[in-house]
Amino acid sequence: MAHIAVNEQLPGIVGLLHFRPETAKPLNELAEILLRDENSLTRGEREIIASYVSYRNNCHFCHTTHGAVAAHHYGGNLSLIDDIKAGCVLTPLSPKMRTLLKIADKVQQNGKAVLPSDVELARSEGATDREIHDTVLIAAAFCMFNRYVDGLGTFAPPANEAYNDMGKLLAFEGYNVTTPEIV
Repeated sequence: MAHIAVNEQLPGIVGLLHFRPETAKPLNELAEILLRDENSLTRGEREIIASYVSYRNNCHFCHTTHGAVAAHHYGGNLSLIDDIKAGCVLTPLSPKMRTLLKIADKVQQNGKAVLPSDVELARSEGATDREIHDTVLIAAAFCMFNRYVDGLGTFAPPANEAYNDMGKLLAFEGYNVTTPEIV
């Protein structure tokens, strides 16, 4: 049960977006820009970053939701959610993407943990300044989203399958579809 009076039928951030619609719009716009706008990182790669950081923050709702979104960008197999928890050992990621995940991991721990050597390693694998920037911003934003969702004690279904429809919707329709006036 959430710490505040939200619609308990709407899990995670969805219930919070409905509770305070005036904050829903800019939060959804931020997610839309970070995860779906034109970028040299694929939508699936950016969703993996969001899911990975959320897992590291122990935010089940965000990890599983964004893992499901990533899965739909990679063909729909929800086993990707569990592979993200394992460090993407089965998912064929480029060396560049793996260095970006290391940067995201450090941002999740403490932004100052990102060292020049981490950035140089990512660059040596082909990461651009924009990709490095966006990785750091996605990781930082998801630390905020995770604390918002968990700090208010929202409901999160345990099974990966419960996130399939939301993952598909977000993958193909985007984040602005979850604003209170639409859902």
